[in-house]
Amino acid sequence: MSKLRTFRKGGVHPPEQKLSADRPIERLQLPAKVYIPLQQHIGAPPTAVVAKGDRVKVGQLLAQSGGFVSANIHSSVSGVVESLEPIADGTGYKRPTITIAVEGDEWLESIDRSTELNTNLDVAPDEIVKRIAEAGIVGLGGATFPMHVKLTIPTGKKANVLIVNAVECEPYLTSDHRVMLEHGPEIMVGLQLLMKSIGVERTVIGIENNKPDAIAHLSKLAQDYKGIEVQPLRVKYPQGGEKMLIKAITGREVPSGGLPIEVGAVVVNVGSVLAAYEAVQKRKPLFERVVTVTGKQLEKPSNFRVRIGTPISTLIEAAGGMPSDTGKVISGGPMMGKALISTDVAVAKGTSGVVLMPSSEATKGEPQACIRCARCVNACPLGLEPYLFARLSQRGRFADMENERVMDCMECGSCFYACPAKVSLLDYIKLGKNEVGAMIRSRNAKK
Repeated sequence: MSKLRTFRKGGVHPPEQKLSADRPIERLQLPAKVYIPLQQHIGAPPTAVVAKGDRVKVGQLLAQSGGFVSANIHSSVSGVVESLEPIADGTGYKRPTITIAVEGDEWLESIDRSTELNTNLDVAPDEIVKRIAEAGIVGLGGATFPMHVKLTIPTGKKANVLIVNAVECEPYLTSDHRVMLEHGPEIMVGLQLLMKSIGVERTVIGIENNKPDAIAHLSKLAQDYKGIEVQPLRVKYPQGGEKMLIKAITGREVPSGGLPIEVGAVVVNVGSVLAAYEAVQKRKPLFERVVTVTGKQLEKPSNFRVRIGTPISTLIEAAGGMPSDTGKVISGGPMMGKALISTDVAVAKGTSGVVLMPSSEATKGEPQACIRCARCVNACPLGLEPYLFARLSQRGRFADMENERVMDCMECGSCFYACPAKVSLLDYIKLGKNEVGAMIRSRNAKK
């Protein structure tokens, strides 16, 4: 087994709470209705191709991608389209949403529903990418970047390694862990397809060593597949960030403002690899995913296979119901996830987990004056100066924030976690990034 590796700069060690790690994936029952948002990915929103009153089947196209950096949306159920109108998402903003009343579970005939492993790799590289694009596959780790875009290598660039993000460094989440344990063979075939699509002969699966069973399982499977290896990693947050993972595995450093392909790497989430296998080999669009539902006071922390559009309240009920002392419900993990204003919001492609935090842990605490201890600087995995961003943001000095590389910030929250004064560093940084982003777009529009 390979020697443990990690990235060197920054990082923190939140207490581990993998409460659902030993819970096998359960298939959740279909809800009475699903609420499928059109904007479930980074990039241009898709255009609806169904109307109120239409009958749809599982896997049927609901919305066509709005450009190259976009993704198709498919029905996760069979039934009748009730409405196409804005519905509030987890942030409270209303987004275009397709509501479908569920009637049975009739799938498109083109989808292969057998559980038999399809090892046939006689698919052309461009056809692999095409099927993945048609299936609407995006990054399932939470970033939701369309996979077909990552697999389309820009002219003049060349990939030489495929890196699989199987780190799952958020302290509560276990969905990727269970996918590795329960779908290893499919992952191996999926990796062969992805390697073929981008023309590389080497794949490295990065797994933190708090998942020894997954490391052992995939290492054993990889022995039968040329060019695929497993790299155990030390536990350190945010190792799941692309730049940190590339640094840990290859030693290469992605330049400021650059993408992984700048150093010859393509990074994909392990759950997305499974989705790619299903898209190419089974003609199955992305209409369901595995979601961790967990919390210290939750009766039954679980990993559910859930249809997209299922209300999060349905997942919580299946895990034993909302504990009385719940102070916050988070979509995603506690480090990078977002607090929900309501549990009526629906599961989307990027919903990796739902964490119920007790009231005693649900508040940030009263911020104190910054004492310039530099703990935020030491914690930043990108070598940025979070305390400086906060000061500049408070003063509206957004041009200076751009010069200090605020757009490199991945919003991992390590700075706030490390801050003894509990200064709302991340809030100031997000404000600054929004303003700087607007400035950049304005400049580009004038060119």
